Amino acid sequence: MTDPLDRWHEIVRTQDASLIGPLLADDVVFRSPAVHTPQEGRPVVTAYLTAALTVLGPGLTYHRQWREPSSAVLEFTTQIDGIDVHGVDVIEWDDESRIVDFTVMVRPVKGLQILIERMGAELMRGQA
Repeated sequence: MTDPLDRWHEIVRTQDASLIGPLLADDVVFRSPAVHTPQEGRPVVTAYLTAALTVLGPGLTYHRQWREPSSAVLEFTTQIDGIDVHGVDVIEWDDESRIVDFTVMVRPVKGLQILIERMGAELMRGQA
């Protein structure tokens, strides 16, 4: 099977959101720094990751990665409206190389605030 991290990096590199859904397990869970409850299921998580891909944009750059056999932590930076955003993605996958858990942590507070604002707008736009 194709490495899930290679597939995720390809999605980020190409900005091709259509590749997100097939990478996710049916019961995938997404934990956002902006929402206090976990978001569950492929359709919901696809919407969140698609919005994040749009908001974080082509400036999203991964700098380092720490990896275990079925999980990884990816450190990233980007800019949103001139505000520096620094964070990590914690990703777990199953034996079928599908993502089962995706957690995002972001700093600084100003970066998180702009991310929350833009993600909310993008999720609303996606529902329209």
